[in-house]
Amino acid sequence: MQVLVTDPIADAGLDVLREAGHEVRTGYDLEGDALLEAAADANALIVRSGTEVTREVLEAGDELVIVGRAGIGVDNIDIEAATDRGVIVANAPEGNVRAAAEHTVAMTFAAARSIPQAHGRLKAGEWAKGDFLGTELNGRTLGVVGLGRVGQEVAKKLDPLGMDIVAFDPYIAEERADRLGATLVDLETCLETADVLTIHTPLTPETEGLIGESELESLAGGYLINVGRGGIVDEAALAAAVDDGTLAGAALDVFAEEPLSADSPLLDVEDIVLTPHLGASTEAAQTNVATSTAEQVVAALANEPVANALNAPSIDEAAFGRLAPYVELAETAGTVASQLLDGRIERVEVTYEGELADEDVEFVTASALEGVFSPLEWQVNAVNAPQIADDRGVEVVESKTHQTEDFQSLLSVTVSNGTTDRTVDGTLFAGDDQRIVRIDDYRVDAIPHGKMVVTRNADEPGVIGLIGSVMGDHDVNIAGMFNAREAIGGEALTVYNVDSEVPNAARTDLEADDRIIDVRYLTLST
Repeated sequence: MQVLVTDPIADAGLDVLREAGHEVRTGYDLEGDALLEAAADANALIVRSGTEVTREVLEAGDELVIVGRAGIGVDNIDIEAATDRGVIVANAPEGNVRAAAEHTVAMTFAAARSIPQAHGRLKAGEWAKGDFLGTELNGRTLGVVGLGRVGQEVAKKLDPLGMDIVAFDPYIAEERADRLGATLVDLETCLETADVLTIHTPLTPETEGLIGESELESLAGGYLINVGRGGIVDEAALAAAVDDGTLAGAALDVFAEEPLSADSPLLDVEDIVLTPHLGASTEAAQTNVATSTAEQVVAALANEPVANALNAPSIDEAAFGRLAPYVELAETAGTVASQLLDGRIERVEVTYEGELADEDVEFVTASALEGVFSPLEWQVNAVNAPQIADDRGVEVVESKTHQTEDFQSLLSVTVSNGTTDRTVDGTLFAGDDQRIVRIDDYRVDAIPHGKMVVTRNADEPGVIGLIGSVMGDHDVNIAGMFNAREAIGGEALTVYNVDSEVPNAARTDLEADDRIIDVRYLTLST
């Protein structure tokens, strides 16, 4: 498949893609119409911060399966548009964590000890020993805004220096903060308490401009360090606060607009240390993010779950082997249930029984929804299926129980139009051999594959023979048959695997017999 790389990544990542059999095209200067043209036949797109992946780019990329961001920040990618089109967006959050944390620590020391300023003066011929009086970090308080992966790593590195740690992060559990030796507080308390404030939150509408003039006043006498994302700190207010002595100093590696403009007020303040977005600029980090992103692209193109998908459920690597067969089974059960139901789908319930109930099944449920909606001719996959359900007002219910009658694990998909339900139960035999074991109240043992016919009929002699004869009259070969009935003389349900499409005329001939209650022709992707 075609992988388009529009920002430079380490060769190790390109090697991963080529070794998986994919064709890699690089275009580091693409923009405008040239980018749209290049994206048109790409199955995957890999970017860093230099490429804006807009809705227009995503619409041009009809074949796109995934956009991989070789790094953490994805504010240059229209995730909503990607989700609408069923395109996975994935990043590499672990690859540069250590590098970003180490740069944060370096910037903290640089600001607290005026290292760049002293170096510059000495290189200029001045022995300015008496002009710099540094701040020791021992016994001081570190305030962390955003206690995610990088924030946690920074806390781990500065805690042994004797710093007390407070943190503002409304999304982290108090227990996790306690293990890091950090006290969770609100933003105002974090600012007022901190001697050094370090920022590690993503740039979102909620965090844009989070640290402004009043917040900087609350940090009076302290240092502000930002190796996270630009746009979170009001740069003009920061320059003024350091220049007038409200803050002791600051160090920034990221900016609202990059490259930093020559007229930025930050450049005029001696006690502000600036670096040109070097947080992830280590050889190890570049290799890590490149290979991590490439591995996720390879997984997506192989129709496997993606570990760091931002707009789709994912499966933990350790659980992938156990859950992967159920992903396909869930899609199959959803497809069968959907094609058995008449009318608009109003509700979907996915139930997990037995050992499967102990697993994280978010991706499995999304795959069931993909199966439910796929016969309706929407452009759907596990990425956008939950959004499709929400957009169309379809209620989705997920339930679990450890109780199951006959199987170690059982997966059930029920679809409803408000008055009628159709339920399909599936399980796995011998590892990953899919079976449909119940349709509504009928116990079957059907192999879901290719083209299928499901009939409901009176349980009377000669009916199965009639069905076989009609199929034969229309040149449809029956490859397999699985029969179930309510009771002797009641109703029966039979699942047929067939080798070719069943024409409408065959169905009409069958339904003309009073003993035939219902005939459904189903098609599966497997």
